Amino acid sequence: MVTVSPPKSEASPSWAYVLQLPHDRCAPRIARVTLRAVLAGHGLTGLTDTAELVTSELVTNAYRHTTGPATLRLRALAGARLRVSVWDANPHIPPPFDKRPGPPHPVHAEADGGRGLFLVCHYADAWGGYPLGGGLLGRGGKLLWCEIGPHAADRVAAA
Repeated sequence: MVTVSPPKSEASPSWAYVLQLPHDRCAPRIARVTLRAVLAGHGLTGLTDTAELVTSELVTNAYRHTTGPATLRLRALAGARLRVSVWDANPHIPPPFDKRPGPPHPVHAEADGGRGLFLVCHYADAWGGYPLGGGLLGRGGKLLWCEIGPHAADRVAAA
């Protein structure tokens, strides 16, 4: 499987896991269970709360805004950091992932949605989104990603 990721800003990872998720309302829960097992297996349980939050929001976004499958990728980075990436078939990069650099703007109280990805940006150390052309095995769509580390985990614990 070909995977598209942001440029490497850290040393090469020592592990990466890929989970194919069908368009199913259980997908966010399955992603969280898998994530907990991966982090426990690699001794990164300190990232669990933050990683669960951002993973759940990214996978839920893929489920709500597409009709097809999604792919979750968990990748270790240097410094006890984790990159969470979610691919889906919708090429639209949603706010606040469509605007970088700078902090995300809060979602208006009257808005119907958008709070989940705002939470990802608030609790993650870094985030981004990439539209993918149809050349990648004909898939197209987009990849939303975020990185979390010990400092991001502290933000969730303090909330």
